[in-house]
Amino acid sequence: MGSPFKDHQSHSPSYTHSFVKKILPYFIYVILPIAVIRLYLYSPSLPQSSTVHHHLSQPSTVHHLPHSTTPISITTSPPPPPSSSSSSKNDQEHKKPEAEQELKKPEAKETQCDYTDGDWVPDQMGPLYNGTTCGTIKKGQNCIIHGRPDLGFLYWKWKPKQCSLPRFEPNTFLELLRNKHIAFVGDSMARNQLESLLCMLATASRPKLVYSNGEDNKFRRWNFASHNVNVSVFWSPFLVKGVEKSKSGPDHNQLFLDQVDERWAADMGKMDMVVLSVGHWFLHPAVYFEGGSALGCHFCPGLNHTEIGFYDVLRKAIKTTLKTITERRGTSENGINVIVTTFSPAHFEGEWDKAGACPKTKPHNKGDKNLEGMDADMRQVEVEEVEAAKVNANGVSGLKVEELDVTYLSLMRPDGHPGPYMNPFPFADGMKERVQNDCVHWCLPGAIDTWNEIMLEIMKKWK
Repeated sequence: MGSPFKDHQSHSPSYTHSFVKKILPYFIYVILPIAVIRLYLYSPSLPQSSTVHHHLSQPSTVHHLPHSTTPISITTSPPPPPSSSSSSKNDQEHKKPEAEQELKKPEAKETQCDYTDGDWVPDQMGPLYNGTTCGTIKKGQNCIIHGRPDLGFLYWKWKPKQCSLPRFEPNTFLELLRNKHIAFVGDSMARNQLESLLCMLATASRPKLVYSNGEDNKFRRWNFASHNVNVSVFWSPFLVKGVEKSKSGPDHNQLFLDQVDERWAADMGKMDMVVLSVGHWFLHPAVYFEGGSALGCHFCPGLNHTEIGFYDVLRKAIKTTLKTITERRGTSENGINVIVTTFSPAHFEGEWDKAGACPKTKPHNKGDKNLEGMDADMRQVEVEEVEAAKVNANGVSGLKVEELDVTYLSLMRPDGHPGPYMNPFPFADGMKERVQNDCVHWCLPGAIDTWNEIMLEIMKKWK
């Protein structure tokens, strides 16, 4: 029996040749590249080695933001400063290419969503509520229950150009205002926005009317017991002190531009958030006072006053209001948040008491209508005064001021008004040539719900 070792040796030349022939391709195509890569990565003599090795061993500093449907304000944060024990890492950082260093710089500018720029797009989901399920809608804005036949105005959504506008979240709103008080102060547009908000919140929690006073319920308060949130409305069509025209008095309003209206301001200490909305009442005939003397008037023939228009008067009224809020609440312990809703355009086409005063059934297409004239001027005054108030409030603890700029998106909704359906079934007895039309206020539900969707996004940003 021969030795296996001897037997193997007797065949060694041919076996070795065969083995080398088989293994050589593997060595060339697999082992050799691995050896070269290893030499490239770990050889201290190659200039790229420290950079590549550091990049592989350290976590990336490029921020990957999670997907969000509410991109209101996103700011990337700078990386934490290195510790003193990482001087070698600092040396490696300086050796990185400029492009990679650029990725690690903190983003200095916030990315904001401009809710004023967008389009109305079809929305099959429709509103959160309807005119039969919400009991707090003013009768004149309850278009569905008053028999409006076309309901297409309910199925549109505002789509900002730069971002998405989330559907209103009633529980989120209530949670942000838990144990707090939000007040809507101003004219009937403030009340219109308030009633929209009440209806949307009522889909999550039932409101209880806890206070009512004044003609036509001009001063009311509701409580949402689930979160102990108080929601109030204060009638104050000028924000400043005013005497409204009446049948028994003069046929014009009187405004005192340097004094805030104490009918709402007296309760300012109990407010955590206030939403201001005025504009349309400044178009009415009025005499203006400042510093104890008459300043001038608007549309007051027969009176010995200088005609001064109403734009500067609106500016003075807003300035007085924001200044008073800043002085009274800006330094208080819990502070106050202020939102100014900008001017809401009317859509009369012809006479207000004639059929077809606001006949549109769809939104304007972009480019069909421009923001101009009085609508643009009223908005501009309000935005400028809010921006000035922001500067004045800078550094004042506990005070936030923001405009809710709804002028353009509202301009694009000529279909959203009650029109003749401000009254129940106006054509039950056939078509009439003369009929009252409301082309100023908004049907509920409807386009005005978007105002509160945007307001919630402002509140979430503040939080």
